[in-house]
Amino acid sequence: MLKTVIVIFALFPGLAFAEGAALDGGNTSWILTSTALVLFMTLPGLALFYGGLVCSRNVLSILMQCFAIAGVSSILWLVIGYSIAFSEGNGFIGGLSNVMFAGVQEETLSGDIPESLFALFQMTFAVITPALIIGGYAERMKFSAVLLFSAIWLLVVYSPITHWVWGGGWLGEMGLLDFAGGTVVHITAGVAALVAAIVLGPRKGFPTTAMPPHNMTMTVMGAGMLWVGWFGFNGGSALAANGDAAMAMLATHIAAAAGAITWMFYEWKKFGKPTALGTVTGIIAGLGTITPASGFVGPAGALVIGIVAGAVCFNAVLVIKRVLKIDDSLDVFPVHGVGGIIGTLMAAVFASNQLGIFSGQGLAEVGAAGDSIGGQVWVQFVGVVATALYTAVATWIILKLVGMMTGGLRVSAEEETEGLDIASHEERGYDL
Repeated sequence: MLKTVIVIFALFPGLAFAEGAALDGGNTSWILTSTALVLFMTLPGLALFYGGLVCSRNVLSILMQCFAIAGVSSILWLVIGYSIAFSEGNGFIGGLSNVMFAGVQEETLSGDIPESLFALFQMTFAVITPALIIGGYAERMKFSAVLLFSAIWLLVVYSPITHWVWGGGWLGEMGLLDFAGGTVVHITAGVAALVAAIVLGPRKGFPTTAMPPHNMTMTVMGAGMLWVGWFGFNGGSALAANGDAAMAMLATHIAAAAGAITWMFYEWKKFGKPTALGTVTGIIAGLGTITPASGFVGPAGALVIGIVAGAVCFNAVLVIKRVLKIDDSLDVFPVHGVGGIIGTLMAAVFASNQLGIFSGQGLAEVGAAGDSIGGQVWVQFVGVVATALYTAVATWIILKLVGMMTGGLRVSAEEETEGLDIASHEERGYDL
């Protein structure tokens, strides 16, 4: 018998380690791919999307801000951001055990994927979230203030809230459902952009002067890249190549399509013509709104969420700009903030398995607070309010602090007229 065992292990040596081997190659491959897709969302997706929306004299400043924020955020995530978000701490903030990725080695795992890969995947989320806020202060904020604000905000707002929801913090313990970042990414970025727009004040000429996008081709290309990249954003958040990832990708695509078509027809009915700008904005609204629910709901639920996103976010843009006259330049709050809020709340409804064809996986199956839709809606509401309030207060304080440190947040009136490409970077986007 002993000889037989020895012969088997000699012929198939991998069997000797099968029981102890925990790394899953399929899951690792999928998260490697998803990581690249999420980075692709920022560079070049978001950069092109935002770059096309601003005036031609500011296009390079937007591209520069996206790339610079990506660099700053990546370094800070390595130094301390990841540790604040995911190392063991208390209910509100992580500890310092993973400073400089301490303990993250080739052989260390997070679940059944390398911890280095998990940290890198989460780094791409930490890159895109402060980059989204650019849309709230576009065309008028000093570059030095942009960098300093983004750095402080990442550590004071994004990293702690990530810990609250995904790092073992108090919202996660409550049973908050946020599959891929409704609270962590979209509500934080949307609220921060709204606060920034209020603190800085409107661009010169707003709201009386028309400020159309200077290059819709660039914006449409960026939107397409965001749509594709969002498969990694939501599908990768399953952290496995499994049914959850597949359903998250399916729900993501359906919601994006529904958001686009709803916004297009709504705009067509209200203003007489559908526009490319409205259609691609509807895509982003659908994508942002499905994000917290993507791995929990079914296809029919995703369809409803996308339709609601298109209609609600369309009207939110009108309220912010035409009623409240807040110059959230690129509509970050009405699209990402409002989308994140309604998507987080609707996750509690459509995750339930009691809605016939609109059912999701079931509240108990996805780790919700209980089986009651009403009870889960309350948990989601608490998560939305806590995230929004903390983000608003912290962002306001950070902006005031950065303003004092940089001699004011805004460029001068002359620099704003000249354009930030020349004023801040001595470059032109176009050689006219």
